[in-house]
Amino acid sequence: MDVDPHPRTGPRPHTPRPALAAARPALAVVLLVLACLLAPLGAVSTWTAYEIQDTDRYVATMAPLSRDPAVRAAVADAVTDAALAEIDAGPLQSAVESFVRDAVGSFTTTRAYRTAWDAANRAAHAAVEEALKNDSDSEVTIDLAPLTEQVKRQLADEGVPFADRIPVRHTEVTVMRSQDLGDYRKVFRMLQAAGVWLPVAAALCAAGGVLLAARRRRAELATALGIALVAAALAAAVAVGPALTLDDLPPDVSRAAAGAVYDALTESLRVTAWVLVGLGTLVAVAAWWWPLPWRSRAAPAGDPEELPPTPRAPAGEEHG
Repeated sequence: MDVDPHPRTGPRPHTPRPALAAARPALAVVLLVLACLLAPLGAVSTWTAYEIQDTDRYVATMAPLSRDPAVRAAVADAVTDAALAEIDAGPLQSAVESFVRDAVGSFTTTRAYRTAWDAANRAAHAAVEEALKNDSDSEVTIDLAPLTEQVKRQLADEGVPFADRIPVRHTEVTVMRSQDLGDYRKVFRMLQAAGVWLPVAAALCAAGGVLLAARRRRAELATALGIALVAAALAAAVAVGPALTLDDLPPDVSRAAAGAVYDALTESLRVTAWVLVGLGTLVAVAAWWWPLPWRSRAAPAGDPEELPPTPRAPAGEEHG
């Protein structure tokens, strides 16, 4: 009886199950698609959590609007109309109106006005969060009473007739109407709860999908382009937002001022979207032109090249 002079005493190589090998590409595709979708959503969730929810950031975002001509005009009109509604100057009505309007317009260029604007926005931030979180029909407004008080004092010091009759009431400028938000509240709550976890999840999905992909270079290229395209769609959605939200404003609300508020609130989100477009494009170009060793084709599970080589018998003993 022939005896094998070199018996195989070691364990037989383990071959992965075919089902697991077949599921690997599909899992990679799922992870990469999730990464493309979660990256722009992560930008929105981070913007929601840190730009809108944080009071200091909100005030800092709204602060430049104190110099915006449309916002200054809306504030001046609101304060002037509220002041003149309670003044009956008879033959001097036109002159008093001119004095008041000029004084209010001049005041909106001062440091005191900018300070009052910041204080009013800090007080209004709670109303903004309330409108975004809860279902209500209230309006988000900025109280201009501190501005009216200072304008009244300035006019009185200048000797303007009837200045002492200007009432200091809660004159308000509407920033947004809660009833116009509708279903956006549900999305806002979800994104606010997600916070920074969505960007982290997007990064993990992208890394896992590329590592599981059979052709990593192609997977990296597709993921980068996908993120760039979805981020471009987000930037486009932010750009067309005013056309969809400002047309339904009541006639007494300045569309120019409301548009300036919208642009200020979404500026960081718009910049982030375009940054994602640029980064995605750069990564795609890098994946196309500069192949790296770790991007080499991953060997399929069970591929013979992963198995250890079978020892060969020394020459002269193969046909023993």
